[in-house]
Amino acid sequence: MDASEINQKVRQVIAEHAQLPADLPPLEDQTNLYEVGMASRASVNMMLALESVFEIEFPDSMLNRAVFESIAAISEAVEELLG
Repeated sequence: MDASEINQKVRQVIAEHAQLPADLPPLEDQTNLYEVGMASRASVNMMLALESVFEIEFPDSMLNRAVFESIAAISEAVEELLG
């Protein structure tokens, strides 16, 4: 799976699980998801969905706000875990 496919799947998971306001413009890769309305609880749901979609498990060292704050950060973490 290449970086473009990972980014596309991450965007799909965010759309389905991040519970962002419906009237948001399209998100840039660097947009801070927390600043545009994602709650901590939604980030947990999103993390679980990412683990299911990509068949990965986020280690404790990655369970922090910075890893889930943007599409770019999430995609980078997923790429790292997929090796």
